[in-house]
Amino acid sequence: MSSSSPPTDDPSDPAREIISTRDLDAPPSDVFGAFSDPEHLARWWGPAGFTNVIHTFDLRPGGLWRLTMTGPDGTAYHNTSHFLAVEPPVRVVFVHEDPVHQFTMTMTFAPLAAGTRLTWRMCFDEAAEAERVRAFVVAANEQNFDRLAQHLTNART
Repeated sequence: MSSSSPPTDDPSDPAREIISTRDLDAPPSDVFGAFSDPEHLARWWGPAGFTNVIHTFDLRPGGLWRLTMTGPDGTAYHNTSHFLAVEPPVRVVFVHEDPVHQFTMTMTFAPLAAGTRLTWRMCFDEAAEAERVRAFVVAANEQNFDRLAQHLTNART
């Protein structure tokens, strides 16, 4: 018997995933709250220099999230996502739809002795799509985490 590689449509295919993790100095309830409250979310979501207008944010399985992110150059990016799972303050899963790229995001909020380990697992339909966006998404996620960390610090002061 010969063995073969898993098919490219295998959901556990690491080539289809982009995983970003950050340890934050805040409890899971605070980190989850910064995401689950659209007023707070609008202040930190997206890479450095982006602003947000959240049009709809229905955080429940089947709920809709629509927002417009505006980049530093004034370009507006319209985003639509649908929530698949919401388990406060542990996990959120949503499908981010095209137009730029489509993926399923699993966010986990794991407690640490002194805070929270936030992990974003983005799973794309195809490895080629993950590879196409990997360079800018990894950097953008780090900027996003920087903005969240600053938001959490500001919220405590």
